[in-house]
Amino acid sequence: MSLIEQIRSKARAAGKHIVLAEGTEKRTVKAAEIITREKIAEITLLGPIDEIKAVAAAEGVDLSGVNLVDPVRSADYADFSATLAKLREKKGMTLEQATAQMADPLYYGVMMVYKDVCYGMVAGAKNATGDVLRPALQIVKTKPGISSVSGAFLMITPRDEYGQNGLLVFADCAVNPTLTAEQMAEVAYCTHHTAIDIAGIAEPKIAMLSFSTKGSAKHELVDKVSEAVAIAHEKYPELAIDGEMQLDAAIVPSIGEFKAPGSPVAGHANVLIFPDLQSGNACYKAVQRFACAEAVGPVLQGMAKPINDLSRGCSVDDIVNTVAMVCCQK
Repeated sequence: MSLIEQIRSKARAAGKHIVLAEGTEKRTVKAAEIITREKIAEITLLGPIDEIKAVAAAEGVDLSGVNLVDPVRSADYADFSATLAKLREKKGMTLEQATAQMADPLYYGVMMVYKDVCYGMVAGAKNATGDVLRPALQIVKTKPGISSVSGAFLMITPRDEYGQNGLLVFADCAVNPTLTAEQMAEVAYCTHHTAIDIAGIAEPKIAMLSFSTKGSAKHELVDKVSEAVAIAHEKYPELAIDGEMQLDAAIVPSIGEFKAPGSPVAGHANVLIFPDLQSGNACYKAVQRFACAEAVGPVLQGMAKPINDLSRGCSVDDIVNTVAMVCCQK
């Protein structure tokens, strides 16, 4: 069974309810049919119901079993609006403003998750990442002790000598242009759980990456990574984590043994944490193209409840797989 099939199977067993906020977007409508037919999750589509049905008819989609909700006509609209006004009152939001805001399916969908009507939300097929994250951060917020959201990719490579039979998890490759040492440690903690819950890696081994291995180079950028390792050891002693180290020392046993003798991670890492978005994003795309790897994600990490963003260039299968991954998040 492939990793994607395993994730879909775990999602079926979890029996979660997911809201898709972009209910009039044709790829989303097609994905809703597949997810429902394959019993991956219960689905609610948001938007004007006549428009959702028109898209389904035009695309030949059967929405039997899919919940259709028009936010402004729903029984929960007033309650959700009042809750938003209460949550944002210190920011000066009035009930009138909250009521207008709640007409946005992105806000309504996040509120469904906040109120435990749905387990998680997926959006981003036609909305920018910032538009998806804004209501999530205003309403659901991040997990206690986590200061920022990050993005991980499951990298399925044909080189089974690396990671867990060719499977590795990379982060942060999607969200934060820069990371402090504290944030880098937080990303490592969140990615540890993504590796277990979604990638099925029983024993994550986390390498904190740099252009230096164990002091082989001196620079403030190296200092940040080594500080992040120290913070992670103190805050998250349960993690198998080491660094700073170069990528080859992280994943090649002979090089890891030579450059970082005695390390519990070097040469055997299956989770790679990058010091900034430039390196993380460039590396995952390079591995995807040069190594013919499959990049699954991004998985948004650090939210108090599962909410995930899509690329606006996503396929129907991408939406289906993202929903399945959200069902597996804890």
